[in-house]
Amino acid sequence: MIQELLAPINDFLHCETPGRWVDVALENQDIMLIDHANCEKKAAASAMSLMTRYLERTELLFCAARLAREELHHFEQVVEIMQKRNIAYTQLSASRYANGMLKHSRHNNELDLLVDRLIIGAYIEARSCERFAKIAPYLDHELSRFYTSLLRSEARHFQDYLALAQQYAGQDISERVEELGRVEAELILTPDQQFRFHSGVPV
Repeated sequence: MIQELLAPINDFLHCETPGRWVDVALENQDIMLIDHANCEKKAAASAMSLMTRYLERTELLFCAARLAREELHHFEQVVEIMQKRNIAYTQLSASRYANGMLKHSRHNNELDLLVDRLIIGAYIEARSCERFAKIAPYLDHELSRFYTSLLRSEARHFQDYLALAQQYAGQDISERVEELGRVEAELILTPDQQFRFHSGVPV
């Protein structure tokens, strides 16, 4: 079941998470959980931003509203787990990942910008899903079960974003998807000075 869920994710992503990231994540689970909470909060904020900016696109409004609700629910779940483990929700600097992709967005017109934001959203959700699956087998029972439970929603979010990008583009976007996929893979595979949930290879 999980492998069937992950198959389109793995086909979409240009690389898998390096083993070094998994090793460092297991050694720094407090940071992983804090940044995971941040990621869920940012994902909800990103969905709300799309709703605010593109009021006229009804399909996007409904999709983003559902996504924001689910991401906020995941945020609450992560914070509850942190509370049970006496992990303080401290301030963490953002990873380079999302901004590293967003800076490659096209700004020549509003439609291209929207399509790129949706494709980037698909990559972020796909990578989250892949990393939940990658690390879940090595975590304690509570965390492993929680991360495994997130796979289905993250996989659906990836597909929703990608479908909207294709719909609004009105033409084949495979080349643009490939371009942004190469950017995403480079961020994942190159050395990174800090460990975060979406960081590259920690050094």
